[in-house]
Amino acid sequence: MAQSEKLGVMLSMLGVMASLFLMIIIPRSDAGSIAIYWGQNGNEGTLADTCATGNYAFVNLAFLCVFGNGQNPQLNLAGHCDPSSNNGCAGLSQDIKSCQSQGVKVILSIGGGAGAYALASKDDARQVAQYLWNNYLGGQSSDQRPLGDAVLDGVDFDIEGGSPAHYDDLARYLSGYSATKGSKKVYLTAAPQCPYPDAWVGGALDTGLFDYVWVQFYNNPPCQYQSGSVTNLDDAWKQWTSGIKAKNIFLGLPAAPDAAGSGFIPVGDLTSQVLPSLKRSDVYGGVMLWSKYYDDHTGYSSAIKHDV
Repeated sequence: MAQSEKLGVMLSMLGVMASLFLMIIIPRSDAGSIAIYWGQNGNEGTLADTCATGNYAFVNLAFLCVFGNGQNPQLNLAGHCDPSSNNGCAGLSQDIKSCQSQGVKVILSIGGGAGAYALASKDDARQVAQYLWNNYLGGQSSDQRPLGDAVLDGVDFDIEGGSPAHYDDLARYLSGYSATKGSKKVYLTAAPQCPYPDAWVGGALDTGLFDYVWVQFYNNPPCQYQSGSVTNLDDAWKQWTSGIKAKNIFLGLPAAPDAAGSGFIPVGDLTSQVLPSLKRSDVYGGVMLWSKYYDDHTGYSSAIKHDV
């Protein structure tokens, strides 16, 4: 073998060894994380316990269900606490900080399926953004902040009613606070329905300001998984991943068969049929689950986390 050929073989072997080394020390590029909704059932455990499971990278606090159009904003965390009482929900501040110390992002979800909310104008959107900044994010309020002095990581748009108007303005105003001196980034997330484009937050998503979008692939048979067939879901996924500028798109699922009207995917089907296809996308972010209460009963997140 000529000297040049030997050198070529050595370089080739070094290349293989380097590739193996990188595969060992660098996590899979398609590895995702799990987001969960917490707050709508008092029997789902505490927020601190939720984060302590180690299963979730994001916890969405559900919901700020009244806001906009001159209304006094109202937080509803079901059986966990009563924001209108003397003690209110300020005690959650320590839980939030505990979550954040473990690297979990805690996000306030606004909207929900049952609430009274709408943005009447661009100025209304500005006022709502200012309220969120001063009461939940990095600003200051003259009144007691509903969740105490903890600074949440962002705002989730789970808009399922009212009007789609001015949520793009709200996103721009909230995003602008990320540039406030000394403040941390305000993450923007959204939970659109899987029919594309979403009727409520489609315009907001067009701003390209959203960091994480967990698309609800349930309660919408035309774009969700059908037993044995991933075609509808896969086609919708391709529409979403090519149609919006979000940095990370999640597969939103019910954590139990009774957590939604339809769309539950058995663990085996998810890990063998659905996720391998979705992970080919550069913007695949992971799986979002509704909700912690249902996840407690099925252990869904524990069963899928090593495949997400």
